[in-house]
Amino acid sequence: MLKLYTAPKTCSLACTIALEEAGATYELVKLDFPAGEQRGAAYLAKNPKGRVPALETDKGMITEVLAIMAFVAQIHPKAQLAPNDPFLFAQIQGFNSYLSSTVHVHHAHNRRGARWSDDPAVVEALKIKVPQNMTDCFTLIENDMLKGPWVMGEKYTIADAYLFTIAGWLGGDHVDIAKFPRVHDHFKRMGERPAVQRALEKHGG
Repeated sequence: MLKLYTAPKTCSLACTIALEEAGATYELVKLDFPAGEQRGAAYLAKNPKGRVPALETDKGMITEVLAIMAFVAQIHPKAQLAPNDPFLFAQIQGFNSYLSSTVHVHHAHNRRGARWSDDPAVVEALKIKVPQNMTDCFTLIENDMLKGPWVMGEKYTIADAYLFTIAGWLGGDHVDIAKFPRVHDHFKRMGERPAVQRALEKHGG
C-alpha cells in the first residue's frame, strides 16, 4: 500500500488531494515539524532530504510534489488526472514546475528564511519582498497561465491540486486572493470538491 509522508500546511497537501481524486488506497503519515521529526534519524533513513512530501511505494520512495502527482496520475489512469498526450502533459508539468521552482520559493522566503542565511536580520529582510513577489506570480497565473475554469481549461488535472494548495498560502504572505478573480474562483470551486474536502480533513490544512 502507498504511504504518504506529509505535514500540515505544506505543499504535500497537493499530493493528498491527488491521491483522494484518484481513489487510491494509501496511508497518511503526518510528521511533527515543530518537534523536528523530519530531521530525525528514522525519517532521514527513508528520505535523506528531510522534507515532505515523500511517497513510499512497493518499489521504493518517490519525493517531490511533481513526481508524486505524476506517478499517482499514471498508476490510476481511470481517474484521468493527467492527459495521455505528451504535449499536454508537458504543459501540466511546466505549470507545476513554475509553482515549485518559482512561486513556492518566493513563499519560502517568508517562512523558511533560515535556508538562505543564519543572520536573523537577513532572515527578516528576506520577508520584505514576499508580498510583491507573490503578487507578481499570481498576476501572471491569473492573466496568462490559467486557461479556463481549471488550469488546463475545461478538464480537471493534477495541476489544479497544486494551484489550490499554493493559493491557500496567499493570506499568510499578506496578499489578498480576491485581487485575482479567476484564481479566487478556482480556489472556491476546488474547496467544493469532495476529494479536496477529504484531503483537507485528513491532512490538517
